[in-house]
Amino acid sequence: MVKKMTNDRPSRPDEDNPEWTKKDFARARPAADALPEFIGEKATQELMRRRRGRPPKPDRKVNQTLRLDPDVLEAFRQEGSGWQARINEVLRENMPRRQK
Repeated sequence: MVKKMTNDRPSRPDEDNPEWTKKDFARARPAADALPEFIGEKATQELMRRRRGRPPKPDRKVNQTLRLDPDVLEAFRQEGSGWQARINEVLRENMPRRQK
């Protein structure tokens, strides 16, 4: 029989962050309205701008399909995680030098 876990102790109030009252909710303003007083209009607009997904990395990689011989691919994969980065290193080391 599975025993149901209960917490019989009442939770202690957070004195630094008390529970909001109806008066607090009535007085509340959206962040976009309240923040300019503290950090300025321009900083508020930047902060409130919606961004989707993961932030872009400055050194973005290109997704490219590359056909490799099975034994070459297997050799890199057997070395463990980071095999794609190691292939990139080998390609970079053997990259043709640009002629001036």
